[in-house]
Amino acid sequence: MALKMQAAVVEQFGKPLVLQEWDIPTPAAGQIVVKTEACGVCHTDLHAAKGDWPLKPKLPFIPGHEGIGIVVAVGAGVTRVKEGDRVGVPWLFSACGHCEYCLKAWETVCAQAQFGGYTMNGGFADYILADPDYVAHIPVGLSAQQAAPIICAGITTYKGIKEADVRPGEWIAISGAGGLGHLAVQYAKVMGLNVCAIDIDDGKLEHAKKLGADLVINAKTSDPAEVLKKEIGGGAHGVLVTAPSLGAFKQGVAMTRKLGTCVLVGLPPGEFPVPLFDVVANCITIRGSFVGTRQDMAEALSFAAAGKVKADIELQPLSAINRIFERLEHGEVPSRVVIDFAKG
Repeated sequence: MALKMQAAVVEQFGKPLVLQEWDIPTPAAGQIVVKTEACGVCHTDLHAAKGDWPLKPKLPFIPGHEGIGIVVAVGAGVTRVKEGDRVGVPWLFSACGHCEYCLKAWETVCAQAQFGGYTMNGGFADYILADPDYVAHIPVGLSAQQAAPIICAGITTYKGIKEADVRPGEWIAISGAGGLGHLAVQYAKVMGLNVCAIDIDDGKLEHAKKLGADLVINAKTSDPAEVLKKEIGGGAHGVLVTAPSLGAFKQGVAMTRKLGTCVLVGLPPGEFPVPLFDVVANCITIRGSFVGTRQDMAEALSFAAAGKVKADIELQPLSAINRIFERLEHGEVPSRVVIDFAKG
């Protein structure tokens, strides 16, 4: 009889997750099994559970793409990891490795890519099946709980800042100062940028200030584009939109300086409202950024391991997942929730 594990499972889109016993996976050739120590909870998990996006996961499935744990089983032919290694199983579960995008180190847009907690079962479970070629190698000294948000929120914001093509001493505006945004502020400061944080929550903005933001704007009481033009003599050289809001996306373009770049990483449902005249007349670049590559992952984790970037986390047990989702949906999570499997 197969050994069992506990998992939080999406049985129906839009319905509460169900705690169930599933068989512990067995690795085939070229696969590994990770015993989960911690798994961050991302807004993407909520979108997955609700079936918000055009490509929907196949039901039933286990969400979670910030799973960190210890390798406990290794399939035939695996050489990149060994039993006892601490690894993370991220959003990019695997890719083909040989298409034009993989060969250019853009594996995140590979047509055959699989995604953890979406097309493959993820980290809301005691054990995770993983591809050893795509797991994140967690640096010594970085705890599982601290590493969890870095392998999604961290890499997403770090890569987004790189894609904004902003030079040290220039301004980047970060729209959304919560789970992704509070990490983005830290990465941007380490990278030598002047940072403006935008949100509608004064508490999150105050936190962004403490993390190093040079300017904060409450978008509920002020027009961020107007404030930026007044305070720094124009819009931001780069804008990173982390907020899952179409209003924030439209606002992001308005905040972008002439010849600047607006990078979109949030994924709200709906169509992006693009002010075409402003984009063309101001020669603005609008760029999507989708998580990050394995090299980006190594770089993002190295900042965290060096103590230069730290996620603000709240630990919860797996049994609290539905309440966590409710809080996420209502904007009641100030930074990042991490499921701690030591809590049961």
